[in-house]
Amino acid sequence: MNLQKLVTRAAQDVVAWNQLGCLSPHLIYVEVGGGTSPEQFAELLARELETREQTHPRGQLTADEAASIASRRSFYEVRAAHSEETRMWCSSGSTAWTVVFEADPQFQRSCLNRFVYVKSVTGIDQVLQAADTVCGKVSTVGLAAPEDRAQEMANRLARWGVSRICPLGKMQNPPLIWHHDGRPALGDLVTWSDWEM
Repeated sequence: MNLQKLVTRAAQDVVAWNQLGCLSPHLIYVEVGGGTSPEQFAELLARELETREQTHPRGQLTADEAASIASRRSFYEVRAAHSEETRMWCSSGSTAWTVVFEADPQFQRSCLNRFVYVKSVTGIDQVLQAADTVCGKVSTVGLAAPEDRAQEMANRLARWGVSRICPLGKMQNPPLIWHHDGRPALGDLVTWSDWEM
């Protein structure tokens, strides 16, 4: 899949429900050594979110939500000024969208409303180690990986506790037969009678 399609799909997941859905991404891990660097991916994602704001504007926020975004932006603005391992892109004159790149892979919760992190990793082992604090609590992972590595990565994520692994860009579009948090969709509403003969 080409780079622009991946960026477009990542933006779809961030824009859908303004990250307020339970399946929304907080951050995107990008493996080093691929066709583009994690930092370049972050910059392209920022451009795509800027474009999306023109066609799919985020909408109004509460004062607390806007203050949370402004506070985080201030923090990363200072950090980026003192470190080459952090960069930030954001909408001008509004809190409409923010992309923060960090070389540090540690899992970071987003303040949502189109505020997303892009983190650099060396592979799936580093992803699972960096996200250890949320092990067993991650509902959905959007995966974009070469076909020859995708199955192994999906298996590792499933053993780690992820209940749904889908293509990047489909995080907010689960199928009707989806097992929410690993449970059957209607199974808890059904009472079974077993007849043993």
